[in-house]
Amino acid sequence: MNEASSISLTLPSVDAEREGTRLDKYIASAVPEISRMRIKGLILDGQVRSGDKVYDNTSWKVKTGQVFEISVPASVEPEPQGQDIPLNVAYEDDYLIIIDKPAGMVVHPAAGNEDGTLVNALIHHCGDSLSGINGVKRPGIVHRIDKDTSGLMVVAKTDMAHAGLAEQFADHSLERAYLAIVRHRPYPADGTIDAAIGRSPRNRQKMAVVGRGGKHAVTHFTTKQRLGDAASLVECRLETGRTHQIRVHMTHIGHPLIGDPVYGRSQKTRDLPPNVREAISDFKRQALHAYVIGFTHPVTDEQIRFESPVPADMAALIEGLSEA
Repeated sequence: MNEASSISLTLPSVDAEREGTRLDKYIASAVPEISRMRIKGLILDGQVRSGDKVYDNTSWKVKTGQVFEISVPASVEPEPQGQDIPLNVAYEDDYLIIIDKPAGMVVHPAAGNEDGTLVNALIHHCGDSLSGINGVKRPGIVHRIDKDTSGLMVVAKTDMAHAGLAEQFADHSLERAYLAIVRHRPYPADGTIDAAIGRSPRNRQKMAVVGRGGKHAVTHFTTKQRLGDAASLVECRLETGRTHQIRVHMTHIGHPLIGDPVYGRSQKTRDLPPNVREAISDFKRQALHAYVIGFTHPVTDEQIRFESPVPADMAALIEGLSEA
């Protein structure tokens, strides 16, 4: 290994209380700024030694008096590359960044969207402030919102922030709220949808509420405003984060999102007044906006909370339906 390309960390001597601790757990407690996943990779790559011996087994038990040295290779440049794409930054510090994503922007490169994504934009915007996720200078995506959903996303810049945010997503301790414009008037106006979501047995390209084999999913909804007889503005709060969860759950109870090209196609509009029918047909994306995100900062323990105003296209739709 080229020593100039790595950082060498020498850990404190193992005390008697820690004897018998797994190697990966011991290192994680001694170097909390490195994620457990990254530590596991370093051990398996032979980057941990004590004296002349390399320790490449994560479950090895440490012994009193041992001193471990870790070689941490410098973070490599990311794939994909950064692109100078404007971003609406709601908050940023050395550890994380909150973006107000516009509708139409894909979060991560994939087939058909190899560039022009949020990840490309973040790599360029953050530059050297990306210390690296698992050894790569890239943003840590801990959650996603659909291409045609707008709103707030939090992204990690460092391993430590990535691990802390991922833990909060896993235990559902983050606050996430969305505004959706749905067909008709939910009755009751407020409620909870507790229904497992999985691949649709009829169309594997879609998600659906399923009786078996799905993942636990819970959405709480509150009607915020009635928009004539045709639609309602609804707030949805997530306990879980399944693919297309709000879109699937609201469709399941008979109130699909306006503009949803996948789950709202079957909605009939011919009996609506012409101006209402036109307003609905002219809206070309699912009417969904991630307007609140709140969490405990994974490094400073500060309580972070941001709200995003309804975007212009949804505001225009609300106004058009309200006046109908």
